[in-house]
Amino acid sequence: MLSTFRAAILGLGFALLMSSSHAQNQGEASSGNSNSQAALQRVVEQAVQKTLQEFSAKKLGSNQLAVTLVNLKDPAHPVEANYRGEEQIYPASVIKLFYLVTAHRQMEDGKLKDTAELRRAMRDMIVDSYNEATGYIVDLVTGTTSGPELSETEIKEWHYQRDAVNRYFSSLGYTNINVNKKPWCEGPYGRETQALKLFKPTRNQLTTDATARLLTEVVTGKAVSESRCEQMKELLKRDYEKPGEADDQAHAFTAKALPKGAKLWSKAGWTSETRHDAAYVELPNGMRFVLVTFTLNHASEQQIIPFLAKEVMACLGEIR
Repeated sequence: MLSTFRAAILGLGFALLMSSSHAQNQGEASSGNSNSQAALQRVVEQAVQKTLQEFSAKKLGSNQLAVTLVNLKDPAHPVEANYRGEEQIYPASVIKLFYLVTAHRQMEDGKLKDTAELRRAMRDMIVDSYNEATGYIVDLVTGTTSGPELSETEIKEWHYQRDAVNRYFSSLGYTNINVNKKPWCEGPYGRETQALKLFKPTRNQLTTDATARLLTEVVTGKAVSESRCEQMKELLKRDYEKPGEADDQAHAFTAKALPKGAKLWSKAGWTSETRHDAAYVELPNGMRFVLVTFTLNHASEQQIIPFLAKEVMACLGEIR
């Protein structure tokens, strides 16, 4: 009886010791994550401050820049920091990343048939950033089409269907975004214009935080299946060392900041008012990170995004 009692006491003591050790380890891990996030936040703030100073003569304002950085040194435990990361901004062609993921999700679920024409459109939407290809994808994933004006009842039903992508990302916990418009070259007509007049918001909107989250989920194989994420990465891959146009996605934007031997996956977007890039970078020294940079009212200033990226990389290496 005494032997049994002693065994029970020893067992209880061992359990308490293990519980205390686990709590201590968890506390240390939590503290480590907190320290890493704080250090990463300093990296973002320093990079933004230096960028604002560098382009002060160009009148780059603090409200004309938004940045989110995700350190993927440990892909299982990404660490994020941002500057105005929840600010809604018109995303231009960066929105196409959200339509790409939606298409693959629907194919994975058997809701969208995988065809050669769909594959052609996805490639053209991401690799060449064609708006016509994107319009076709939007039609497929929402079950809507552009065309003549509709009756009051019909346009409400049409808009509900067109909002399918918003509902999907909302179900995943994404907030502060609007993903239900086609990108245009000349502008919308018919029911597209009708919807703009009737329903708010009237434009696509993203945040750098939401964009960085989605790109992180793609490159870590979590956005859909690992196989589909690899397929998406293949479209996003940019060979910046290969000759090409000076202002394309592979040679301008974040690519300008990269050292020889780095690897880049990205989706850029630009209009007469905006210039953005969502990039995943793997450096020769082993650093891996997602960097999303949105700029406003400085679309012709091509050096802002690469300057900020260089500042981020310079400081990121100091984080242990």
